Amino acid sequence: MSLAPAPAQLQMMSDSMLPHPAVIEDIQPEAYGIATFSLVFTDPAQASTYRFQAGQFNMIYLPGFGEVAISISSNPGVPKVVGHTIRYAGSVTRALGRLKVGDMVGVRGPYGSAWPLAKALGKNLVIVAGGIGLAPLRPALLAILRHREDYGRVVLLCGARAPADLLYTDEFARWQAGGVELHTTVDLADENWRGQVGVVPALFYRIRVDPKQTLVMTCGPEIMMRFVIYEALARRIPKESIFLSMERNMKCAIGFCGHCQFGPTFICKEGPVLSFAAIEPFFGKEDF
Repeated sequence: MSLAPAPAQLQMMSDSMLPHPAVIEDIQPEAYGIATFSLVFTDPAQASTYRFQAGQFNMIYLPGFGEVAISISSNPGVPKVVGHTIRYAGSVTRALGRLKVGDMVGVRGPYGSAWPLAKALGKNLVIVAGGIGLAPLRPALLAILRHREDYGRVVLLCGARAPADLLYTDEFARWQAGGVELHTTVDLADENWRGQVGVVPALFYRIRVDPKQTLVMTCGPEIMMRFVIYEALARRIPKESIFLSMERNMKCAIGFCGHCQFGPTFICKEGPVLSFAAIEPFFGKEDF
């Protein structure tokens, strides 16, 4: 019996690994070492059919340097322009940071699971972000604002190391005008900061929640998310209503290489967005 994939499977595998050329339309600096790249596919057919859900990611390819998994940070309602907020932290992302408007990259995706916006319909939302963790949450926030009447109270708790590290601050007023209750904090204040100082999970003490009607979505450093989960559970929010975006070393994005294995799951396929109920046995454990 042959174990070779059928032709249809081969085509699917080929397409899933094929980067599509995209041109950098805009580069918007966000903070030191972080910028948002707006990409447009050069192939009109690809541009017209490309769609993504809030929380998914793309693999960004730069010839001579390799690929890197980057969360999509733009509006799902405007899929022809695909935004990626990139922190220059590794060899590929630092090389991307040297590119200019008009340069080309390869894009394949989207991959992974999405924020549970359908499950959240009619519920109150607490969105908790730390540092660049606001990037994969931004598409969810923009989708919620586009259908604001479908959701209850929307609270955004976000923080960064310093005021200059907060992302998308030029959008804060628009989010608040759209019905988002915003609370911000920083670890280290400067002479101009008049807001909260402290860790992001401590912002829970500034709000009240109805646990049966609240859904939590969080992304940021894993240690931060541990305490976000702790604060949510302390307020009796069910494990099934707490969702987090996990970050692991994703190389292939289709579950072949095994680099992103987390317990019995692959973050690139079952994640990156997962409920705490699904990963509780493995979350926070070494070697998972």
